[in-house]
Amino acid sequence: MATPDNHAAAAPDSGEPVVIPINGELDLHTFAPRETARVLDAYIEACLERGIYSLRVVHGKGTGALREAVHARLRRDARVESFRLGDETSGGWGATLVRLRGRPK
Repeated sequence: MATPDNHAAAAPDSGEPVVIPINGELDLHTFAPRETARVLDAYIEACLERGIYSLRVVHGKGTGALREAVHARLRRDARVESFRLGDETSGGWGATLVRLRGRPK
């Protein structure tokens, strides 16, 4: 069940909802690659609704395909101010740090 601090999304292949904490960190390992765009879009919207403007999206290192899918989606999203790969303390190239538009000055 989703609460004000969580968001429900469908679990891969089961159709059952997965509760995702809305805390600025999204781990995509739980989702099938085909769900990446939908989950990322919904998560960004939920973060903005809660005033969260800095995100960490964990996509893993692997082959880089999921990272590229995430980056392609972020490039096209007008809500995204900037993004970059994580550093040694935030996941390196297995995570992307995202800054959303509209954060307080």
